[in-house]
Amino acid sequence: MAILSVENLSKNYGAIKALKGISFSVPAGSVFGILGPNGSGKTTLLGIVMSVLKASGGGYKLFDEEPNDAHRKKIGTLLETPNFYHYLSAVQNLNITAAIKGRGEDDIDRVLEVVNLTQRKNSPFSSYSLGMKQRLAIGAALLGNPDVLVFDEPTNGLDPVGIAEIRSLIKKLSQQGKTIIMASHLLDEVEKVCTHVAILKQGDLKASGNVNEIFVHEDIVELAAENIDQLDTVLNEMQGYTKKTKDDGTIQLYYPQGQVKLDAINSFCFNKGLTLNHLHMKKKSLESKFFELTN
Repeated sequence: MAILSVENLSKNYGAIKALKGISFSVPAGSVFGILGPNGSGKTTLLGIVMSVLKASGGGYKLFDEEPNDAHRKKIGTLLETPNFYHYLSAVQNLNITAAIKGRGEDDIDRVLEVVNLTQRKNSPFSSYSLGMKQRLAIGAALLGNPDVLVFDEPTNGLDPVGIAEIRSLIKKLSQQGKTIIMASHLLDEVEKVCTHVAILKQGDLKASGNVNEIFVHEDIVELAAENIDQLDTVLNEMQGYTKKTKDDGTIQLYYPQGQVKLDAINSFCFNKGLTLNHLHMKKKSLESKFFELTN
């Protein structure tokens, strides 16, 4: 079952096209990252799905059905900076949140345990670190034990410790069977916690699907010889690589991950009468793949 199916969704603000007819689906049980630079349409997309904004065209389904209020009660959301009372404790703030939602009043102790705030549940919100504040906001989204969680930039503004805490919490929630949809501009975050991804750039969908399929890791071999043009010609006869590029006096050969044999490359060139003066293997970074997709 698809938890969310987006179908040709568009959103215009006057002449500005914030979303340009995008389509993708979120499988049940996935941690689905909506990834893109600031201004790519991520928050607009989440706003439409959560009925905060109205689409200009296209539509979406929740749980394979036309969206309704019953569906939204199955979804816990964290769409903006948490709005808690600074002088109240975690328990008092969650009581207010539960009353507004109309659910989850008997769920507060469980939620505080999940987000690791039981020890500080009676401390005023103003005494919390940024990471603790964000964990409490996720706790508020968890009230009533929803099946699906939607987070907009859940680690924004946090220090490395806070980021690690939120990532660990997201993984834990996923292991409990929750489907998590999260917007992020951090490639590293999506790679570490997400199973699936949709990549947006200026309202366009550049790619969507399984993280491991979209960010296929490649190994790159960098090599050079005295006569770079002769080396280039010789390498045309060699098998095994998927792509060849030339720049700054070196040649780069791209291989599927784990299929590089440097000694075989060296021998091949030597047998063709060429001595290599540079032979080096490096991993293709996720960043370079991301920039390929978004530039």
